[in-house]
Amino acid sequence: MKILIFGGTGFVGLNIAAALLARGHVVTLFDRASLPVAAQRDFASFAKSLTVVSGDVTDRQAVIDLVAAGFDAIVLGAAITAGPARDAADPELIMQVNLLAQLPVLVAARRGGVGRIINLSSGSAYGAAGTRHAVLDEDTPCDPETLYAITKYASERVAARLAALWNLDIASVRLSGVFGTWERATGVRDTLSPQAQMLACLHQRSEAVLPRAGVKDWIYAPDVADVVVLLIEAPKLEHGLYNISTGRAWSALQWGQKLAELHPGFVCRLAGPGEAATIDLHGPTDRASLSISRLEAEFGWRARFGCDESVADLNAWWTRHQEGA
Repeated sequence: MKILIFGGTGFVGLNIAAALLARGHVVTLFDRASLPVAAQRDFASFAKSLTVVSGDVTDRQAVIDLVAAGFDAIVLGAAITAGPARDAADPELIMQVNLLAQLPVLVAARRGGVGRIINLSSGSAYGAAGTRHAVLDEDTPCDPETLYAITKYASERVAARLAALWNLDIASVRLSGVFGTWERATGVRDTLSPQAQMLACLHQRSEAVLPRAGVKDWIYAPDVADVVVLLIEAPKLEHGLYNISTGRAWSALQWGQKLAELHPGFVCRLAGPGEAATIDLHGPTDRASLSISRLEAEFGWRARFGCDESVADLNAWWTRHQEGA
């Protein structure tokens, strides 16, 4: 299959690309950022199946022209994951990238007969509802608060509406707290995952100090990629919205302490009274876990990586890429 990934050189996009290429698909990445040097090395064996197109997702004509080249599936992954400061300073750009840029893609996809579109949304769409429910399933009413959450939820609703009106095959996926391989500062995510922050502390030989344990159904990026590939390749989808999560919660503190076991001398701990934390957990409270019963029932899917498995895998990947940097 020929597959186009918007936001393709971002860390989730690169994980999806790696999984698709390994399955024999032909992949085009569209992004403002170039392919990282390390990814150029890792993806070298797929050179004939991988194309990287430099461009801005808000450039309507560039998007239309690219989609017109013909694709079997499209992944909508371009986004600005904004914090409060960017919400206040540049709400227009956030809206343009996260929501309005979706429309030219869908219009061109309709014209070009694209078979399936996967819209990458976020568990943040649940917003304040995440503290009012024990478990969040796809039918839980959402109450988004930040511009990122609002635009992600709106992108789902726009996609669902146009899918019905235009007979498009579109599925949105709400990602839980994602971390993993290829995560790095690119300027479009104001705060990296706690796991990436801990690795930065390890690299800087400083302590990782957390404000609280940070319990969440964290999801490793290769697991996200596995689901996206599954949804692209499925002959038919029963739903237009899926949660992607491990389906089980563990703490960021636990993850960091497992990392510390692999690196004697590295410390990951909770902040003491009055002590400033060095790890940002993306808010003052923990969100309820996302239910994956829909994915389980339809596909029998379960995440491959829990806390211990993701520590071991990401540490090995990080060490290898540090050595090869």
